[in-house]
Amino acid sequence: MKSSAAFFKVAVTDARARRIAPGEHRIETRIPAKTALEQLLDPARIPNLIVVRDGQRLTEISESIASFGISKIDLERSIKTASPPEIFKTKSIEGFLYPAQYSFNKNAKANEIISAMINRFSFATKDLNWNNERDFTPFEVMVIASLVQTEGTPDVFAKVSRVIYNRLEKRMPLQFDSTVHYALNRRGEIRVSIVDTKVRNRYNTFIYPGLPPGPIGSPTRAAIDAAIDPEVGNWLYFVTVKPFDTRFTDSYDQFLKWKSEYRKNFRDGLFE
Repeated sequence: MKSSAAFFKVAVTDARARRIAPGEHRIETRIPAKTALEQLLDPARIPNLIVVRDGQRLTEISESIASFGISKIDLERSIKTASPPEIFKTKSIEGFLYPAQYSFNKNAKANEIISAMINRFSFATKDLNWNNERDFTPFEVMVIASLVQTEGTPDVFAKVSRVIYNRLEKRMPLQFDSTVHYALNRRGEIRVSIVDTKVRNRYNTFIYPGLPPGPIGSPTRAAIDAAIDPEVGNWLYFVTVKPFDTRFTDSYDQFLKWKSEYRKNFRDGLFE
């Protein structure tokens, strides 16, 4: 790069720069700023890498940390003693290990790794005003952000957020499959069964009203933004009819029609 100023100019206009891993990177010298950003984001150029993916749960992130060579005892102790920023008034770090790539020295301790991920969350959200106008606490906003992350894709995050708020306002159950999957500690399945939706677990939003008791994964800044500032609309239902085609409506009858279309597409293998 010709200068740090040139890189800064590129980085501040590219949201991907938030995902640059702290630590060591192997990049070329005398390259354009845009190329430098691409190389900084390339996992192959980052030694001793731990990746926290969008929406990952604490249990999944813990597996990645353990695979790095951290003992289970040290990891469990670090998880119990760590805590999110004080404004969230919780001791649980579920949802607060920010999605990014992390590079650590091979001798890094469990508490250093956990702290780096929480600090990355604080850095990524330092400019946010958590005191919104809807009488939701900062912690509840994070719960909503985790639902937005898991239920939607970035192009519809703000609409999914609006559905959540609309349902809560009308005291309708959220009925999100993602919360049942979390309760059952399952991944990779799109649908839930009737039996699944009856499981007695506070994260089951089919039978327990309101928000689940905590985040169901680590949301990105985009999902958090959507939770703080949802799109304006009267939607109460949404369904992903096929990949990249999520539809929103306030009509239950319309929702059922689209759900039928989704089921056909699912049987035809469009979601594989």
